[in-house]
Amino acid sequence: MKLYGDLAEWWPLLSAPEEYAEEAKVYLEHLLGSGTAPAATLVEFGSGGGNNASHLKTHFDRVTLVDPAAGMLAVSRKLNPGCEHVQGDMRTTRLGRQFDRVFLHDAICYMTSLDDLRMAVETAFLHCRPGGAAVFCPDAIRENFRPSTDCGGHDGAGRALRYLEWCWDPDPADDTYTVDYVYALREDGAVRIEHDRHIEGLFARAEWLRILEEVGFQARSVPFEHSEIEPGTLELFVAVR
Repeated sequence: MKLYGDLAEWWPLLSAPEEYAEEAKVYLEHLLGSGTAPAATLVEFGSGGGNNASHLKTHFDRVTLVDPAAGMLAVSRKLNPGCEHVQGDMRTTRLGRQFDRVFLHDAICYMTSLDDLRMAVETAFLHCRPGGAAVFCPDAIRENFRPSTDCGGHDGAGRALRYLEWCWDPDPADDTYTVDYVYALREDGAVRIEHDRHIEGLFARAEWLRILEEVGFQARSVPFEHSEIEPGTLELFVAVR
């Protein structure tokens, strides 16, 4: 995916940290309000450019951010210099220590099979201390998936980005859907166009809860409440070890 590779340096112009303030507050509520262990340490798998972490980090003594893309980690290091950064895949990373809270934002969508999803959940469980909690935030589950379009972007110093996002499901019978992005990148007065295709996993609520419980969590689904999101559109999974 170009966005996390060759185009990673453009990420702050596609998705600005300040846009995450309201949703990060929702995640924080569930992270701090779940589990019985004190919430001093946090690990985020699939942390990307660190936008959520920029809001969450002040509420924890130590934050560790894990992402497979070196370019995205470089962006996050600039935004979150006080956080530990580790390059790794959420399916296979083993840090050798446990945390009070574990967070997997929308990068969990790149688990495109139930086997991949189970591996990511196992990673979360192994890194979650007893009494701790994990929060999983898929962009969609099968029950609430809807085709959609979105657009946006920002201006920066000497460059600007605008994007079109088109989310659709070419085969409702399988476990994935497609998100096509078109980026218009302007630099030094010249504009170039890039197309990027992301294939994301789509699983039923019952499949999510089954895997979470089988791995060892006590899990529940909760609605994601946000001023810009229609009620019932999205939900989170909160899991306690």
